[in-house]
Amino acid sequence: MLNLRQTADIGVAPSLTVDFARNADEVREAQRLRYRIFAEEMGAHLEGPEPGVDEDRFDEHCVHLIARDDNTGEVVGTYRLITPDVAKRLGGYYSEAEFDISRLDNLRDRLLEVGRSCVHPDYRNGGTIAMLWAALTRFALANGYEYAMGCASISMADGGHVAASVYRTLREKHLSPLEYRVFPRCGLPMEHLDWNLETEIPPLIKGYVRIGAQICGEPAWDPDFNTADVFVLMSFSRMSERYLRRFLANA
Repeated sequence: MLNLRQTADIGVAPSLTVDFARNADEVREAQRLRYRIFAEEMGAHLEGPEPGVDEDRFDEHCVHLIARDDNTGEVVGTYRLITPDVAKRLGGYYSEAEFDISRLDNLRDRLLEVGRSCVHPDYRNGGTIAMLWAALTRFALANGYEYAMGCASISMADGGHVAASVYRTLREKHLSPLEYRVFPRCGLPMEHLDWNLETEIPPLIKGYVRIGAQICGEPAWDPDFNTADVFVLMSFSRMSERYLRRFLANA
């Protein structure tokens, strides 16, 4: 496996190290962070094998990236990567529960799914996600994966009006070509929502489109997380050269 250990001072008191989870205990640390963020902070309905753990059938087969505070030893950020081989073995990607992605069939052997991303509230300064993205970019390119995809969430706390308005903003400049469109299995009732609110694009999605990602169609509703999920596709060949250089520095 690619040596991915990466250490950086993120501009505040702690310094972080990003690496692969090397054993079941480190994966469990990531799963506990996920539960804290998704269930306790965001109100998602999650059923795991034990209290305080977010785990599903994909986890034991995936690559898990973790960001760890060098001073406290705490895992403060994570990403889960599903490779094409794992998706084939398990009958599909996680995203396929929410979207029909059949138009991407010709990309499957080059398509890496990224998901279950979260960062501890005290480390949401942008540096943590940037380090995780640098690590997954290096991993993808080292293994010949040309595309990354995943679901990016927007809160449904207001019933979906903000999500619809965010999608309206995104589609103006960041909608994919028709050949890469996906279709939600449980779509938002867009015709009944207010698309015209003045809203901010969530920071994570804003970061994705800034580096060159595209939005591949209308949002899906995820009832477990009570979020509207947009399908994001990133071609590493389209990634902003500035960000690609940054992510590959010191590789």
